[in-house]
Amino acid sequence: MPLRDEDLAALAEAKRLLENPGLAAKLTNLLGKPIEKSFDLLPERVRTQVMVATRDALGLALRLALSSMDVEKATSRPLWHKLAATASGAAGGAFGLPALAIELPVSTTIICRSIADIARANGEDLSSAEARMACIEVFALGGASSADDASETAYFAIRAALARAVSEAAEYVATQAVASESAPALVRLIGLVAARFKVQVSQKAAAGAVPLIGAAGGAAVNYLFIDHFQDMSRGHFAVRRLERAYGADAVRAAWERLGA
Repeated sequence: MPLRDEDLAALAEAKRLLENPGLAAKLTNLLGKPIEKSFDLLPERVRTQVMVATRDALGLALRLALSSMDVEKATSRPLWHKLAATASGAAGGAFGLPALAIELPVSTTIICRSIADIARANGEDLSSAEARMACIEVFALGGASSADDASETAYFAIRAALARAVSEAAEYVATQAVASESAPALVRLIGLVAARFKVQVSQKAAAGAVPLIGAAGGAAVNYLFIDHFQDMSRGHFAVRRLERAYGADAVRAAWERLGA
């Protein structure tokens, strides 16, 4: 059935959020330099550090997702999480790139909590393994590259690419009394998400490498970092909420009719 006007407006807002300029563009506006290109100039050891830190951070986020979450419905508190992430960025910015391995797991944990908060506010049942894996899925959103499909379908293309891994991971978690993050289904999901999340982490690292960025700059970068993923979360879980009400095919068709 066709979407009601208010739900169509919600879908349009979700599309705007999910197709808005990525983190690199926001960082470029903040710092006045092409962040993606600056990362290419970073030493190989820093790129390796980014890859290791990304996997460690997502591993921590997965452990959080596997742990007991507060499933009580409530309004989301994005500002509180932004303040916490900003404080973490200020501390990390004072020490520059060497602090990435310590600061990234902290900020990623805060982001994961914020994602779950937004998911719950959109009617997700966080006692459900599928909903928890959908929270991890958010870390893969918003990292557009030349390999992606056209922007109009990039969001659904990413979800399609992750669909099997998300389903297998959710099935594993749902059937195990104590889920191990080293299980193949979870390792596969983390690997796929990490490949995309690394893009945003790389951009964050490149911003942190700007000379004399300091605590204030680190705070600003982290503010944009969590703001980006809160936008992805609001869009993603709004789409999922509408899919539960109307069905995936109807929502996808309405999305495409909205145009660019």
